Amino acid sequence: MKFSTFHLFHRFDGQSFGEVYDYHVELIELAEELGFDGVRLAEHHFRDYGAVPSVLTFLGHLAGRTERLRLGTGIVVLPLYDPVHVAEQAALVDVVSGGRLDFGVGRGYQSFEFDGFGVDLAQARARFDESLGVIRALWSGERVRHEGEFHRVAPGLDEGVALVPLPLQDPHPPIHVAAVSPETVERYAARGLPVLADPAAPFRKVARAAETWRATAAAHGHDPDAAELVVSRSVYVAPTAEQAREDLERFESSFDRSRIFNERSAPVDRRTGEVAEGFEYWQNRYLKGGSVGPDFRWEQLEVIGDPERVVGQIAMLREMGFDHLLCDFGSTRPMPVEEMKKVLKFFAAEVMPAFR
Repeated sequence: MKFSTFHLFHRFDGQSFGEVYDYHVELIELAEELGFDGVRLAEHHFRDYGAVPSVLTFLGHLAGRTERLRLGTGIVVLPLYDPVHVAEQAALVDVVSGGRLDFGVGRGYQSFEFDGFGVDLAQARARFDESLGVIRALWSGERVRHEGEFHRVAPGLDEGVALVPLPLQDPHPPIHVAAVSPETVERYAARGLPVLADPAAPFRKVARAAETWRATAAAHGHDPDAAELVVSRSVYVAPTAEQAREDLERFESSFDRSRIFNERSAPVDRRTGEVAEGFEYWQNRYLKGGSVGPDFRWEQLEVIGDPERVVGQIAMLREMGFDHLLCDFGSTRPMPVEEMKKVLKFFAAEVMPAFR
């Protein structure tokens, strides 16, 4: 099992943006020292819910601050961008980092962000598929000329264009598609593209996603054992289960979850007021306010407890078919950096050795 840290870059009241970035860079440098395998950064726009609008830019910064960590996007929202620019920027990060880029992508879901870019959320899946196809074609090193529904590449050049630079990794950086709904998992498993499972989906749903992915990939001629499936979880380990449970309830009572789970975050089509086409699987997830209690989080959602319990939960995820745990150690918790460092150190000392 591999372990990476996840960073949302949530800006809490009273923080400057520079302080947010410095906080996470300090934690990322510590993660490398502690032996974590990688780091993944979240992309968000127009809100301090997440203060990094360009994860590839930030990963370029981290390439000079780290030596070994895999540098991952978690995720790039492809429907919002010109795929040529994304292909170029990602390739550049791969080169300057010495081939350390992990390319996590998704179609996005937050209607507020799509509205800000003037992109129709109902087109998200079609835009995503077209963009990913263009990026993979450019990364192949061949000349590309593309006339699509949403994008045109070299329309006036019969010979097309070739990407400069090409990624360092051959054939290209590992790609993971954010997915947990059966339809999406099957769609990309058929193409042999591994998934990154959603942190808000309970254990039973991520287990089903891994099972569906492996069965579908095999049915389409792909080796399911050759792919690395990633699962994202909120992770917290304390010396005792009792302390972990008490801390969980304290974290929940101190955070206003409506800042995340609200109408702006929900995949709503502004023209109809209904859930956008293609997002029916998430019909009530965000509009219900994310109202899950401590019991649900403890039993069905988070990797949390004392070391023995946490090791058991991670072993369960491994048995489900996941090879890589993306650990969110508290992206929405206003925890001083020294306290957060203790959380990472305790996990690295008490949990990670069981999987090495």
